[in-house]
Amino acid sequence: MHFVTSKDGTKIAYDKAGHGPALILVTGAFSYRKFPGVVQLANLLADHFTIYNYDRRGRGDSGDTQPYVVEREIEDLQALIEAAGGSAYVWGLSSGAALALQAAARGANITKLALHEPPFVVDAAGHMPPKDFTAHVTELIASNRRSDAVQYFMTQGMGAPQFVVRLMRIMPGVWSKLLDVAHTLPYEAALLDGYLDAKPLPRNSWNSITMQTLVLEGTESPTALRHAAKELAEVLPHAQLLSKKGLGHTKKLNSKRISKELAAFFA
Repeated sequence: MHFVTSKDGTKIAYDKAGHGPALILVTGAFSYRKFPGVVQLANLLADHFTIYNYDRRGRGDSGDTQPYVVEREIEDLQALIEAAGGSAYVWGLSSGAALALQAAARGANITKLALHEPPFVVDAAGHMPPKDFTAHVTELIASNRRSDAVQYFMTQGMGAPQFVVRLMRIMPGVWSKLLDVAHTLPYEAALLDGYLDAKPLPRNSWNSITMQTLVLEGTESPTALRHAAKELAEVLPHAQLLSKKGLGHTKKLNSKRISKELAAFFA
């Protein structure tokens, strides 16, 4: 385990493995650097790249300086890029893709960017979170109702069926891991604020993202994720859409399939 110090003094923990160009992995909601699917993906990609797999702030071994501001997470990623030699490839999954996208827009030295199913809502097709989603998640955590926050985020935010969440609640090992990072759910909501309103993505906000970009989505994924991926690939200046079975992320990550596509793109 290694640490890098972010601009505000927060210690960010990461693992480093492999040889070759630097590739930073940015995980999504409930994920952290020891998440099994991410560990497997890192190990597979380490045959081709130097992998930086880190705990976003508030998770695992990273610090959690308050108050939370999205800009601080962008600075965390920029600190990782500096630790990697000043430039890097970046893969972002789900809300991690939203974070990577915002970092790229603010000038982070990302040489190639892979955005994997960012959970934007660009139209009324498929699941839509409630209008007070961010406020309610924040209120639940402020009231220390961690289990309620996890359930609300998964069902109302992610569109998971209620029976799936009920099943997870009776699996102590699974539910306890979700509770461990429940306090970061308002961070996720803040990252996505403004992108969950069933509105088209802004076509002029990301003109500064000039690096080659790959947008990935699974053909088995929910409608909302697929529509968001398609539209994002259309509005980014130098993006291509990769749509294949097995690239979805709402169930178990298909690390072998994902690593193959990322290796081809970044290589």
